[in-house]
Amino acid sequence: MKNLMSKCAAILLLVLCLPGLADARPKQHRCTEDTLRGQYVFTATGFTRVVNSGANTAWYPKAILEVLDFKGDGTLSTPVLTIANPFGDTGFIVHPPLGGAPGSYTINEDCSGTVQFSDANSVKFNIYVDPPQGDTIWMIQTNPSDNVFQGTAKRVR
Repeated sequence: MKNLMSKCAAILLLVLCLPGLADARPKQHRCTEDTLRGQYVFTATGFTRVVNSGANTAWYPKAILEVLDFKGDGTLSTPVLTIANPFGDTGFIVHPPLGGAPGSYTINEDCSGTVQFSDANSVKFNIYVDPPQGDTIWMIQTNPSDNVFQGTAKRVR
């Protein structure tokens, strides 16, 4: 009887320890809109061509330097923006007005998502956020389609 009680006590201890063992597994990083909160500097390079041009139209270099303020609630603003050669082979450097185009963003649990600006061109990026703090965002432009454009945004505060 004493031997049976010892075995039951040992089994009970093992059963009680199982939930603790399950918690020892590495946790998956999950992202939400709140993951992006603060000011980021976005730098990107790529190529552009004249809007609505044909398939055999030449591509020209393009670059951007932008400050993005992510609010943590799915909205953002762009207090500073400089674009070099935004419309094809013009050589222009554009400084839109302060405040630029506001925008919105979504983040999935797997830290992928989108950034959409409320500008005349409906500029849109697919993004991936570095989990779990969101200090780095990798971005690739998906709209307008006359661009091949990618870069990185780094949190500065």
